Amino acid sequence: MIELDWNTIADEISDWIKDYAQNAGIDSLVVGVSGGIDSAVTSTLCAKTGMRTLVFNLPIHQANSQYDLSNKHIEFLQQNWNNVDSHDIDLSEVATAFENTVREYNSNLTLANFRARLRMATLYNFAGLKEINGIVVGTGNKVEDFGVGFFTKYGDGGVDISPIADLYKSEVYSLAETLGIIQEIQDAAPTDGLWIDGRTDEDQLGATYTELEWAMKEIENPSGREHSAREKEVLERYLELNNTNSHKMNPIPVFQMNRR
Repeated sequence: MIELDWNTIADEISDWIKDYAQNAGIDSLVVGVSGGIDSAVTSTLCAKTGMRTLVFNLPIHQANSQYDLSNKHIEFLQQNWNNVDSHDIDLSEVATAFENTVREYNSNLTLANFRARLRMATLYNFAGLKEINGIVVGTGNKVEDFGVGFFTKYGDGGVDISPIADLYKSEVYSLAETLGIIQEIQDAAPTDGLWIDGRTDEDQLGATYTELEWAMKEIENPSGREHSAREKEVLERYLELNNTNSHKMNPIPVFQMNRR
């Protein structure tokens, strides 16, 4: 197995972000910071470009622990890079107003998805301002974006570029260590922070990222060995999620006109 040089990879990703933005005539990079590992790594890679980087803490009835982790990471960024601006925008009242408007016509899932879409709309509001002229930078990793579709359609999936979407979750952690991401974020249980009950990603997915990463690799390059009972469960769960969420990962179906 090839040993990867994560310092070089960090530089390559940052250069890729900067090249894309400059070729597109973009002045700023806009990133939502959740307090999780993926957004911490992505926002740090953006800061490393030297371009104006706007990071947003967008709490919606957020647990204090998640809110505080986001702020701690923003402090880390601003202590190390002078091109980082931060904004703290509490969207709780907007989310509550929406819930009151749709009244009983909602579910825990639809409200969680609405919160992700509200954050997306907020990021694009700022990115679209003339004085910012920015792009929204995605924070999804390979397992989420191309394996199990663990993102909200037109929510956290609504981005302009995806710098870490070809990195497995384990590789995101390797990059986080190289970048010096604060240990509390590296050690925190992954969560999207969209649910009032505080459920983790593993609670929702039914498997750990390590297990899902293994399943993704096993399907792409089968080992040919006999699987354990747990491995069979994980493979089944991975395929279930992949199938259920394929509409997020595939292009939107378009009816093709016969113009003959």
